[in-house]
Amino acid sequence: MKIITATELKSLITGGQELAILDVREEGVYSEGHLLYASSLPLSKLEPSIFQLVPRRSAPIVLCDDGDGLSERAAARLAEFGYLDVAVLENGMQGWRDADHEVFSGVNVPSKAFGEIVEHEQHTPNISADELKTKLDAGEDLVVLDSRPYDEYHRMNIPTGLDVPGAELVHRVHDLAPSPDTLVVVNCAGRTRSIIGAQSLINAGIPNKVMALKNGTMGWNLAGYDLEHGSDRRVLTSTEAGTAKAMEAARRVAEKYGVRTIAMDDLSAWQEETDQRTLYLFDIRNPEEYEAGHLPGSIWAPGGQLVQGTDKYAPVRNARVVLIDDNGVRATMTAHWLIQMGWNDAVVLKGGLESGELETGKYQPVVAGLDRAKADAISPTDLRALLPDGATVLDFGRSLDFKAGHVPGAWFGVRSRLKTALDNAEIKGELVTTSDDGTLARFAAAEASDILGQPVRYLDGGTNAWQAAGFDLEDGDGRQADEMDDMFLRPYDRASGIEQAMNDYLTWEIELVNQLERDGTTNFNLFN
Repeated sequence: MKIITATELKSLITGGQELAILDVREEGVYSEGHLLYASSLPLSKLEPSIFQLVPRRSAPIVLCDDGDGLSERAAARLAEFGYLDVAVLENGMQGWRDADHEVFSGVNVPSKAFGEIVEHEQHTPNISADELKTKLDAGEDLVVLDSRPYDEYHRMNIPTGLDVPGAELVHRVHDLAPSPDTLVVVNCAGRTRSIIGAQSLINAGIPNKVMALKNGTMGWNLAGYDLEHGSDRRVLTSTEAGTAKAMEAARRVAEKYGVRTIAMDDLSAWQEETDQRTLYLFDIRNPEEYEAGHLPGSIWAPGGQLVQGTDKYAPVRNARVVLIDDNGVRATMTAHWLIQMGWNDAVVLKGGLESGELETGKYQPVVAGLDRAKADAISPTDLRALLPDGATVLDFGRSLDFKAGHVPGAWFGVRSRLKTALDNAEIKGELVTTSDDGTLARFAAAEASDILGQPVRYLDGGTNAWQAAGFDLEDGDGRQADEMDDMFLRPYDRASGIEQAMNDYLTWEIELVNQLERDGTTNFNLFN
């Protein structure tokens, strides 16, 4: 197994070649301190995502942990899946710290830091919660556009706000603010998507005054104002005239920012080279459009979220990125940001959706090693008949989902620490594992069977299938067979101390500019 020092890794990061840095600790642990360009891919969740996130098996991969053996376990597993160039960071994060390199907390850090740089360098106008509230109460001519995906918007939004996710803004704004006198306010939950969304409209040259809501819904909440909950004001269509204006704006952006367009023949040539260069094919339309018909092999990655979380969608830095939409507006606006973030081979596909046969439905990732997870399934109905005394359930899904609702009597566990969960859970009767859709549960069942030396079954279809069968769920976090450190908790995810967490989060975002300067590994290239 290859070992790489912190100094060697830093040279690779700045070398301009393809590189995937995968942090295999749980996300909650990762969020406390990690490398700037490390993507969170916990060992416990490796199999369902690895082929999608690192599609080229010969791409260079460096694994990070706390020097506790997780990376070595992950390296062995990746070798089984055919990955050829895998190295382990010597002494993990401690080795990185010992070399005096910068350590970042939080998640989606490259994108969030980029957002702060954009505001700092381009002086993106903003409006405070107090100022916006005054204007709303006075009935002034303005529109509030929420740049988050629908699920976040539906959970909470600024009063009167419309849901127009980031890459949709330029596409829809001409119909939503047809008068140049209308003030356009863009918000998100915090800062990044507000800034990027507002600056997108400014870069596109719309005639309206545009402002980012300072600190988003958090700033609104901290100012003491009420949020709406359960809103469904989604904007999914544009008029012919509005679309024409959007396409002209996108043309100007493409010319100014050097956004390249490729044809299907070019894409085919790139696809023939995927053994040499990593290729990401992202469909950035809304989910309904994607499911109605998309290019085979393309992954749904809404443009605003892709810019917000490049580390989540594309861990292989310096890879090729092809963006797909219907008329080029959303793809161009997304590409012009990726290019400024250092993705030099981010391009727009022209005519891809008219080129031939499309697939329908949601993206179905190939799960690595699923055929090796030898375990039998149990149906929700049969498991229900065994409970409460004939079976014990171990849940390896997300801790937030477990708290919200789990099979009655289930214990929470973390798959990468399976032995800990088996030792701590009070197992009575047959052991059954579950997870959201049952995939991780199947792996856990096979592994638990090896440890215990007896058959272990997994819930067929997971907790989702249990709920779909109409069976009751139990909420709360009372039965923990392991620590709930599998997730980064955003301020709104917390049970207490929410306002303090909001203030801490906003302070953290602003401080990222100084951290970037100390780190020195970014290749951002803003067009001023």
